[in-house]
Amino acid sequence: MEKALIMARKINFDPPPQSGAPSEQDETRPGPLRTRPLLGLDRPLKQSSALGAISQSLGGINEKVRRAEEIEQKLVEGRVIIELDPSLIDASFVRDRMEGTEEEHLAFREMIREHGQAVPILVRPKPRQDGRYEVAFGHRRLRAARELGIKVRAVVRELTDEQLVVAQGQENSGRTDLTFIERARFAANLEDRKFSREIIMAALSVDKAALSRLISIASRVPYDLIEAIGPAPAFGRVRWQELTDLLDQDGNRQRAREIIGVVSFAKMTTDQRFEALHSGLRAKAMRDRPQSWSAEDGTRAARISRSGKKLTLTFDDRVAPEFGDFVKAKLQMLYDEYKNGSGRAP
Repeated sequence: MEKALIMARKINFDPPPQSGAPSEQDETRPGPLRTRPLLGLDRPLKQSSALGAISQSLGGINEKVRRAEEIEQKLVEGRVIIELDPSLIDASFVRDRMEGTEEEHLAFREMIREHGQAVPILVRPKPRQDGRYEVAFGHRRLRAARELGIKVRAVVRELTDEQLVVAQGQENSGRTDLTFIERARFAANLEDRKFSREIIMAALSVDKAALSRLISIASRVPYDLIEAIGPAPAFGRVRWQELTDLLDQDGNRQRAREIIGVVSFAKMTTDQRFEALHSGLRAKAMRDRPQSWSAEDGTRAARISRSGKKLTLTFDDRVAPEFGDFVKAKLQMLYDEYKNGSGRAP
């Protein structure tokens, strides 16, 4: 087995000699130092506590870039870099990234054109397809090379499915390259493919609680809505959780599809699309919020709530005893007035 890919105990890789396998109890303690299974690097996984969140921010962007480069260097260390025809290389069997804007892609492609491909991609021989390869990381570099009509610099390694997704996930995590919803979808896709939670945690460098939140949101937001919104880099877990809760309200999924179906929606940027959908559903939720009806004497004698095409009147006997029964006895008279038109709202 390759020493550069050291994974969790379930895939038969030796753990780093300096650290033992964590127990279930250890995983619940705040701020433990856990091993990154891909490289055997000691690095704290993301914590759900405020202290963990603060500690994760230390080091800034330069540290994240350095980590990503370290991952790539370790993965290609001691390996021969070869040039491959991009037409022989397929995308990873599990998708992690959503398409960015065309402007971003063109800028990246021009950088490759002007300066060349500085960092090789990592591929494996494609299982059961002789002569073809599959990307572990470097999808954008591969696309740029394909469009430029040049060969792509690559390192070829034998990788199991588990090793590939861990390499794929940790390379992106090192760069903080994936947005929240891309990470959530990646986690959900891996679970759908029956990867263990330990492997998914290793791929995304998260703890159990954070992984559960990622999978929960990705599974509750319909696939077509996520595709319509796009990666939405400006919005993290809190705003996606708000959107998820709004979608769970009665009638809001249909309302969401009406919003994304408007022609102007597709012309927005991905962040604008998220905001438009969130704002549209939130405005509906505000309209649907129960309202009190007060009599002229100030008594709040009833509450009115509307959900979709349903309107509900609620009477509280503690506020206006027997008022509800009084209205109930008048329903036939009120209905007759409604039918003959004299009681209809203008």
